[in-house]
Amino acid sequence: MAFEGIGGGQYSVRSIQEIMSAAVKKAGIKKKVTVHTLRHSFATHLLEQGTDLRYIQSLLGHESSKTTEIYTHITTKGFDQIVSPLDKLENI
Repeated sequence: MAFEGIGGGQYSVRSIQEIMSAAVKKAGIKKKVTVHTLRHSFATHLLEQGTDLRYIQSLLGHESSKTTEIYTHITTKGFDQIVSPLDKLENI
């Protein structure tokens, strides 16, 4: 996926980095933030909202689902709502 620049052309990598840097500074963020951080956050938020991993894979342009699966190890949102099928068994 590419960002479209002025006149419909593609932004250069350096232009995207400068735009990101300016936005981070304007927001007063002190942590080191990169374009990859934004991409990573985007994918993690989609996953936490229940977006299917295959859609995230397509949006990020990953060839392999294994690459996208790294995001499943980062988020723990919703873990407290998981009910084990074993918990539903009656005592024998």
